[in-house]
Amino acid sequence: MSEYGIFLPIANGGWLVSETAPHPDGSYDYNKKAAVMAEDADMDFVMSMGKWKGFGGSTDHWGRTLESMTMMAGIAEATSRVKIWATVHANVHNPVVAAKMFTTIDQISHGRAGMNIVSGAYADEFIQMGHWDASLSKEARYRMVDEWTEAVTRLWTEDSVTMDGEFFTLTDAESRPHPVVPPTIISAGNSAAGRDFQARRSNGAFLSGATMEELRDSSRDVHERAAALGREVKTYGMLTVVMAETDAAAEKRVDEIGVGVDREALANMRVSWGMPRDRVSSWTESATGHDAFQTPYVFGSPDTVVGHINTVVEGAELDGLMIIFPDYLEDLPAFGELVMPVLRAQDAAKAAGA
Repeated sequence: MSEYGIFLPIANGGWLVSETAPHPDGSYDYNKKAAVMAEDADMDFVMSMGKWKGFGGSTDHWGRTLESMTMMAGIAEATSRVKIWATVHANVHNPVVAAKMFTTIDQISHGRAGMNIVSGAYADEFIQMGHWDASLSKEARYRMVDEWTEAVTRLWTEDSVTMDGEFFTLTDAESRPHPVVPPTIISAGNSAAGRDFQARRSNGAFLSGATMEELRDSSRDVHERAAALGREVKTYGMLTVVMAETDAAAEKRVDEIGVGVDREALANMRVSWGMPRDRVSSWTESATGHDAFQTPYVFGSPDTVVGHINTVVEGAELDGLMIIFPDYLEDLPAFGELVMPVLRAQDAAKAAGA
């Protein structure tokens, strides 16, 4: 059965960079309501990102954020069934501290915890706290995350851990109690090194691609690498859903969002990715309303949305999708009523015919 979840808007503005888009405030109350709605909609997981600095612009995009792990501990208490996936920065949180924090979430959630591990690749977030090592290459960051993950998973299963690694040193380190249910390990990445890590260390892999074929190839690669190691790793994509009663009405919503695209915030975002400022300036001049969307998106009636989701999941050979909405509190109830039952019925029919 395919898995569906939501990317919680832990930062103001969510995933639409526009003055004319709905503007989730990033508060705990908003995120709790969205998580409960996702559970009521029969979705499978809720996930939040980790972000330490925003991108400014007229919308102050992501200028106000909560911390992922502590917020998700509250979400765990507010829900009873959905999986709770929080983000942790391996370059910030010592593995002993992180191991203990996720064991705590495991107890609060009664076995629903998940750990989305990120390396901390956006310099400005960490320069501000004196915690940026510019000497680390991309390859070194993968080695760091790999070593960090080994330390955490050992701390979840061993009473004492001693490691003298390239990046971390543990001496008779303890983290008891151990989690009753080991947290699900989640990772996002598209490079060969990223997919190798996903196959070896993670249980779930978030992938993207410029084309459906590219996304499918990445999903196949992770599945095949994991199978060669005797492991199973689920693959997921991301999709923003703009839904209305008709395709025309949904397209109007998209157009309205695009009118207020915040070019300054988008430019700052690309600089943080490492794009040279002169290239950013050129790109910004040609940015359109579609650039307000930070992920691939579909707009349309419920039937159109169902069809597109099927196309993505089946065409890219994914195990599920993480969904983003312009206005979670307004959009989730309709999605739960008109889309999720159809997707579940389709999966049930496939299972019955297998």
